[in-house]
Amino acid sequence: MKTLVKIVGRLFANLWNLISFCRRLAGNIAFIAVIVFLSALIVTDRRDSLPESAVLVLSPAGVLVEQRSEGILSNELLGEDIAAETVLQDIVDALDLSKGDDRIKAVLLDLSNLSSAGLSKLQDVGAAIKRFRQSGKPVIAAADIYTQRAYFLAAHSDRIYLNPMGGVLLTGFGIYQNYYKAALDKLLVQLHVFRVGTYKSALEPFMRNNMSEFDREASSALLEVLWASFKAGVADGRGIDPETLDDYTNHFPERLADHAGDAARLALAFRLVDELKTGEDVRQELIELAGEDPAKRTFRQIRFHDYLKAVRPDRKSGEPGPKVGVIVAQGVILDGTQPAGKIGSSSLASLIRQARKDESIRSVVLRIDSPGGSAFASDTIRREIEQVRLAGKPLVVSMGSVAASGGYWIASGAEEIWAAPTTVTGSIGIFSAFPTFERSLETVGVFNDGIGTTPLADAFNPSRPMNVAMAEALTQLMSQSYRTFLSRVAEGRKMNPDTVERIAEGRVWAGQTARDLGLVDRLGSLDEAIVSAAQKAGLEKYTIDYLQQPLTRRERLLKQFNELFAGLVRATIARVAPNPPAVLKLVSESFWDDIMKFNDPKGIYAYCMNCQAF
Repeated sequence: MKTLVKIVGRLFANLWNLISFCRRLAGNIAFIAVIVFLSALIVTDRRDSLPESAVLVLSPAGVLVEQRSEGILSNELLGEDIAAETVLQDIVDALDLSKGDDRIKAVLLDLSNLSSAGLSKLQDVGAAIKRFRQSGKPVIAAADIYTQRAYFLAAHSDRIYLNPMGGVLLTGFGIYQNYYKAALDKLLVQLHVFRVGTYKSALEPFMRNNMSEFDREASSALLEVLWASFKAGVADGRGIDPETLDDYTNHFPERLADHAGDAARLALAFRLVDELKTGEDVRQELIELAGEDPAKRTFRQIRFHDYLKAVRPDRKSGEPGPKVGVIVAQGVILDGTQPAGKIGSSSLASLIRQARKDESIRSVVLRIDSPGGSAFASDTIRREIEQVRLAGKPLVVSMGSVAASGGYWIASGAEEIWAAPTTVTGSIGIFSAFPTFERSLETVGVFNDGIGTTPLADAFNPSRPMNVAMAEALTQLMSQSYRTFLSRVAEGRKMNPDTVERIAEGRVWAGQTARDLGLVDRLGSLDEAIVSAAQKAGLEKYTIDYLQQPLTRRERLLKQFNELFAGLVRATIARVAPNPPAVLKLVSESFWDDIMKFNDPKGIYAYCMNCQAF
């Protein structure tokens, strides 16, 4: 009997092992089939990515940035069409490389998924569109509705088409934010603020219920410069007067009523668009330009990110000979090592040090796009910039849309500073704040008491009132840090400290005003700053080396994983829906996210809150 049981048991065990083997075999076969399928799709996608005749579809999505933020799973996983960020240089490179490519017959601006962009970045793209048009090939913008930022780019094209059911929405620029003082009072939260700079408005939303007159004055001056620049760019592209845009925007309801509420006809009457066309009308025109793709039943086309992968050389130059090193510093400034999309004192200093020690790099360009952050981290980075200059290498700063507060602290150490006319800069001031909740706790019957060995023993205990001795110390620390900020600017810009103090006070300036004040040397783009850096090093021939923080083994693996699946997503979407709408929008990090990451060792920050609006 026992023998029979053993035989039956052995039989079932063998059967189970056979089933497990078959299951693993089937799983492995399925896995291999998926890999083969993915490879076939990606290879096919690449093979079809460069037709002999095509329209380059320029479709920036999400936020236009200087550098893509690194995450555990980057946005590449979702494909470029629905990514949260689009790199400015990618768009510029696609336009510059395609203008001399005979395979590209035209450019289509698809701006429906562009959610946010600084005006200076839009101007850089607009300049690249102008350069493309010099090739004689057309740039066509087509949309159902044009938002303000999308329309600025469309205004640089040869032809603007609008859906007969659409419109053009121009609103001007504004700074509006929530103010929380009354709410904090109701919650009995005590916010202890320490700041230096009359115009340093970073904490006003927590101290007031409305905008201060100082902030209103500074913001109004800045907004007027930006709006005038916006109107000038559109007017130049469309061949109309800037006053026409004022009329359109300031009297929009009345002008709309003149056209029986038809926004499309209104835009046409104001010459904001050339023709009213449906998507099918535009498609037929593009088919005539580049031919038809029978498989996809639309015009022959290639998305700009696919085009770049096929034609753009590696941006990190491995060629021998002299180089200009370019380093991107984008995001809030924090202490320590930070991923791409944030500025870390250790990580950015390491890249600057790498450029200084690399003998093939003769000059350096630091591209700054930051509202600031940690004062300690800002000074750490600036000291590394000084080492580059002491080593005899020119270091030039190129400002993006924003280079304010801590961002300007860093920039002030450069040999030369370039900015766009619409760059938001300055904001030379600092602040610190600490909330206490003793009154809030008392309302629910919670009280805090105790004893310490020194007068500072209860400092920074949020359950107790603000320590008087620490408050006095923080006031002194603020004054000393502000004096340090002023001295750094005065030293770097070779200005009188009193002159710096008069234009500091935390006030923000537009780039063109900052140049007149001496905070900026020249107005121009990143490319112009690179040329200047090369000239300062005496270079006639050189290559550009984009220095980036090296990835860890884990990060490299994740990046490869993302790229593999990004290829699958794009290949699948291209077959299912050649012109898909965005099905997912990822929001960029807000001011609150930045605040939660603040990690200055002394709790002192050079940060421009209003700069978030730009």
